[in-house]
Amino acid sequence: MARHDGRRFNELRPLDITRGYTQNAAGSVLIRAGQTVVLCTACWEAGVPAWKKGKGSGWVTAEYDMLPGATGERRRRNRTAIDGRTQEIQRLIGRSLRSVVDLDLLGENSILVDCDVLQADGGTRTASITGAYVALSDAVRVALRKKLIRRSPIRDAVAAVSVGRVDGRTLLDLDYEEDVAADVDMNVVMTGSGRFVEVQGTGEEATFTRADLDRLVGLASRGIKQLLTMQERALRRRLAPQP
Repeated sequence: MARHDGRRFNELRPLDITRGYTQNAAGSVLIRAGQTVVLCTACWEAGVPAWKKGKGSGWVTAEYDMLPGATGERRRRNRTAIDGRTQEIQRLIGRSLRSVVDLDLLGENSILVDCDVLQADGGTRTASITGAYVALSDAVRVALRKKLIRRSPIRDAVAAVSVGRVDGRTLLDLDYEEDVAADVDMNVVMTGSGRFVEVQGTGEEATFTRADLDRLVGLASRGIKQLLTMQERALRRRLAPQP
């Protein structure tokens, strides 16, 4: 049975990764996953947080937010305090990126990744991770070209996708309509070598079995492999050189 948007149960939403979307950031990616649109930028910064100073190692961190018009109802900007959901998502993005970076090869330098949701239709955190990796890769390329680092610190690729159980069906890459109807939903982050960074699974007024878990994770793994291929293709495309 087809889903409400015509996709098969194991089909990703149409994905587009546009590199070099803005001029000033070392890495800049606009990622579209269906109707979800996220701008991911990666900036190089000399120095590290105070607690890492003097250790000769670098840092990769992320910030995440939704623009006020990203959803149907205007969302207030985080001006004074970051809400719990936003904090949890940006920590997830940061952990995911650090899982594939050798921080020692950065020296005492930082890469700061910002993920700004321009339009939300489910899967904003997973799209952010997938796009952020590409932006991070471009920022590293710029650092190598400028001789800010001697070797690439990137050890592997990383991408993420959502899966869930909706009306008894296991579905890949949920949009908002499916996400709110899911009795089980899960976000899975995986590296190019097939290792898991994070599996976030929740039963919404429901429970799930080990067999359900295996089925969901297996479907997510197949989807992430497709995303990793799309990332690789995007990174092979030539960009105009940055100043």
